Amino acid sequence: MNISQAIRYPPFSSIAVVGSGGKTTLLFHLARELVPPVIVAATAHLHIDQIKLADSHWICTGSDDLAGLEANLRGVLLVTGPIAGDRTLGLNNHTTEWLHDFCKAHALPLLIEADGSRQHPLKAPADHEPPIPDFMEMVVVVAGLSGIGKPLTGKYVHHPQLFGALSRLATGQVITPEALARVLIHAEGGLKNIPKSARRVAMLNQADTSDLQSQGQSLAGKLLPAYQSVVVASLQQFKIHSVYEPTAGIILAAGEARRFGRPKQLLDYNGQSFVRNTAVTALAGGLSPVVLVTGAYAEQVEAEVRDLPVIIAHNEVWHDGQSSSIRVGLGFLPADTGAAIFLLADQPQLKHPILRALIEHHAMELAPILAPMVQGQRANPVLFDRVTFPDLSSLIGDTGGRAIFSKYPVTYLPWHDESLLIDIDTLQDMAKFGNED
Repeated sequence: MNISQAIRYPPFSSIAVVGSGGKTTLLFHLARELVPPVIVAATAHLHIDQIKLADSHWICTGSDDLAGLEANLRGVLLVTGPIAGDRTLGLNNHTTEWLHDFCKAHALPLLIEADGSRQHPLKAPADHEPPIPDFMEMVVVVAGLSGIGKPLTGKYVHHPQLFGALSRLATGQVITPEALARVLIHAEGGLKNIPKSARRVAMLNQADTSDLQSQGQSLAGKLLPAYQSVVVASLQQFKIHSVYEPTAGIILAAGEARRFGRPKQLLDYNGQSFVRNTAVTALAGGLSPVVLVTGAYAEQVEAEVRDLPVIIAHNEVWHDGQSSSIRVGLGFLPADTGAAIFLLADQPQLKHPILRALIEHHAMELAPILAPMVQGQRANPVLFDRVTFPDLSSLIGDTGGRAIFSKYPVTYLPWHDESLLIDIDTLQDMAKFGNED
């Protein structure tokens, strides 16, 4: 997985990188991944040593200085203000707006470094920071995990007093993951000046040890949903360890169960209905949101989960087949959903560890389709990455997600719970659970 995949970079979009602990590395690594030409700019200071990371450097005090840009669109082009001492000055608003219009007109990526940290792993923004243009479509907030466990001093933190106020730490106290999380989700910290319409990504860099990778994983849960995505990385090692995004659960419970002869969603399993068991498991597995798609027997099925934090999505055309329920369920997902796990209402034996395992495995590689493999057989539930949502939404008739397996690579997660292979089609099947009702 590369950076553009990890942050889900939209082609030819404008993104800003702010924070500390690897901004410039991220910016130029991403620029080299994209199809050239790519324009990199800075509204904050850059050290002059970083100029050499680009193929050409354009110094600009106004748009007239960029008159020759169109005729020289090759490789990675860096646009900054004038050089002052050992740093370049940042671009003004007029110039960044001109660059934005230029890149849109020529279908070019625009990557802007919009913050300075003097190479510290952590920082808090000063009053004038960060200068993020309003037109940015994505903002990546970088933090260096190497600052965790270090004392809150100017050696490790840029603007330590401001960091202390946001983190509730005193000078010299050890920086904890919780303290860093407080800074990153604070409106005057990591979220400062991010345009409301921009996608927010937290990049937890410098996860160069297994301990720091674990710290990053733990932090991800604290940063969502303030950020739509949290990436744990070691950029100097060219390594993306994991990507954490909201994973939804869609419970398909609209069927008539004609062969069975009565609503399977309402059958009893360990004192609860099938559908309630499934909903409780989905919530325990960390799925959010959980969407329950109903159709036949809607009133009775919905009554089973009224007290649970579940979104009810009624499928009025449930008789058109499973594809209609898939479309309805996807239509209720927030725009920042990274993946969805589809659960069947007639699998009450499902336990939440398989859901958490699917989420964790998906975070490591963003596989388009991820399914359990039990004794050499594919089992449910199946996770679908957001890249598959358009194809899932195009399904018709009584077909499910299996219809798109031939279009995407399918990753299988070995699992040892044989109960995932059980389908409830007859009363005899119920006996496998020790139930006969």
